[in-house]
Amino acid sequence: ALKTPTVHLTSYTTPTGREILFLSRDAIMDGSKAIRGGIPLCFPQFGQPDESYPQHGFLRNNYWNVVDGSQFDTEEGAGISMELELKNVVHSRGGKWDVVDTKLDCKCIFSVKVDGKSMTNTITIVNQGTETFDFQVLLHTYYLVADRKALDGGVCNVKGLEGYSVSDKVSGEDYVLGAEPVIIPETIIDRVYTPPKDKIDLEVIVSAGPNNTISLKANGQVDGTAVPVSGVVWNPHAEKAKDMGDFGDD
Repeated sequence: ALKTPTVHLTSYTTPTGREILFLSRDAIMDGSKAIRGGIPLCFPQFGQPDESYPQHGFLRNNYWNVVDGSQFDTEEGAGISMELELKNVVHSRGGKWDVVDTKLDCKCIFSVKVDGKSMTNTITIVNQGTETFDFQVLLHTYYLVADRKALDGGVCNVKGLEGYSVSDKVSGEDYVLGAEPVIIPETIIDRVYTPPKDKIDLEVIVSAGPNNTISLKANGQVDGTAVPVSGVVWNPHAEKAKDMGDFGDD
């Protein structure tokens, strides 16, 4: 399910009826705030390393338009593309994007395609200005953990990040991950996993509870050149969830 016109995937159900995405029961859906759950889009930054920008950038709370001719629904699959131009970003852009005479300009296109086996999400940033810019792009996916087993490392884990450099935003530690899978500890987890030099694409197996395994592949390009893709593992745990009015802590 794609929530429009703010463009936010809120549900993806497999052909067998299994829901993949988590959506908070307290999520605010009227566009006044980013939706808690599903797949939020982040650009030009992830988190808020630059406090002059909104948290996760400006894609989430603005109105997108359907790309003409992009919708299709056939026996093989279905899909749609939506676009957002900077001139239509009415909520705060932040930083140098908010300057009156800014030379920055871009168009963001988000495409969704589904078939009987998978869902493919593509986000494209087109530079329409006269200056280059640094940016981060993230699909901030919330996975639904089956049977409330988030703290059971045997059935809730991420495999495929071995050898990645880890930046732990909670403890402040930096280290290289060994052969063990990533599990959810009994506290907040917020970690960025940066690939080793010989790794470009991200390919992981996400186990989100008993009999609930997802194969995730991600790749990226800048001006046609493949670039390394990092991954993020985040879970607020009960202690932080209590501070989020749209999350729920059970």
